[in-house]
This record gives sequence, structure tokens and C-alpha cells, in this order.
Amino acid sequence: MEYVYTFLIGGAICVIGQILMDVTKLTAPRVLVLLVVSGAVLQGLHLYEPLVQLAGSGAKVPLPGFGYALAKGAMEGAGQSLLAALTGAIKATAGGITIAIAWGYLIALIFNPKSIR
Repeated sequence: MEYVYTFLIGGAICVIGQILMDVTKLTAPRVLVLLVVSGAVLQGLHLYEPLVQLAGSGAKVPLPGFGYALAKGAMEGAGQSLLAALTGAIKATAGGITIAIAWGYLIALIFNPKSIR
């Protein structure tokens, strides 16, 4: 049943993003920011954690999951000190950011992108 919840919730998040791009005049970068911020706000209100408990990677991998990780790291750091609150978000997401940069660089080396005119 875990896989079903993961698929349904992750798919629903992606469908929401696609609907926002198709129905509104929001561009992809604006939808990206909206989804990341919504994940952070929902975590700040303690509403995203139950979704993560239910869906696992279905809630952690899409864009709101990144906002969730940022907010969760900052909230955990806030319990220690002001500096830990500022650096907690970076520590919580450092692995994902590193992988994204490394894979982006590797793909850029392998493939020759076409310019859009």
C-alpha cells in the first residue's frame, strides 16, 4: 500500500504543477517557486509532515518536498541557536543540491544542448 500512496500523492503534486502551468499564465519557474514555497509554508504549519509520513518519497521528491526539507532543517536548527536556524536549512538540503549540481554538470558534458530561438 505504501507504493500506491507514494504514486498517488507524488502524482497529485505533479498534476497540480501541470494544471497551474496549463490553466494560468504562470511560467514554469514561477510554478517551481510556488511549489517550493508551499512546501515550506505547509511544513511551517505542521501540515506537510503527515503527508510525508503517508507518502514517503511521493511527498519528499517533488518540489514541495524541497521546501519541506528547507523548513524542517531551519525549524530543527531554531531549537539550538539563531545561527543553527540559518544554517539548518542548508545542512538539510546539501546532499540533494550537491547531487543536482553534479548530475547537471555531467549531463552538460555528455550532451550538446540546442539553443532555442
